[in-house]
Parts: sequence; structure tokens; C-alpha cells
Amino acid sequence: MPDMDGMETTRRIRHELKLSLPVIALTASALPEDRAICISAGMNEYITKPFVPEDLLQKLSVLLQ
Repeated sequence: MPDMDGMETTRRIRHELKLSLPVIALTASALPEDRAICISAGMNEYITKPFVPEDLLQKLSVLLQ
């Protein structure tokens, strides 16, 4: 994203807008600390690229229940 990354976007969604909508990280960063950073920013889930579409559907299904 040109103006801010996904972590900053999620922080703003959570803290400034006070929204609880599901946020899933879709990233090429596969290190354990990258996942921790995404989750601590307020993301609900974390998927690394390349991904299996069924994995995304499963995570979406859980989050939307």
C-alpha cells in the first residue's frame, strides 16, 4: 500500500475507528516474529503466500461465524 502498511492500517481500524471487523494478513513474510507482529497489530489471522484458497476460506468461515 502506498501510504501505510497493513499493520498500521489494522492499528487504525482497531484504535481510531474502533471497528471489530475481521482482518487477515496475507503476506510473503513467513517468519514466526512476522506473525506475532501482525497479531499484535490487531489482525485476527495470518496467511503466507503462496496460499491454498481453501485455507483462506476456512479462516474466513471461522471469523464470520
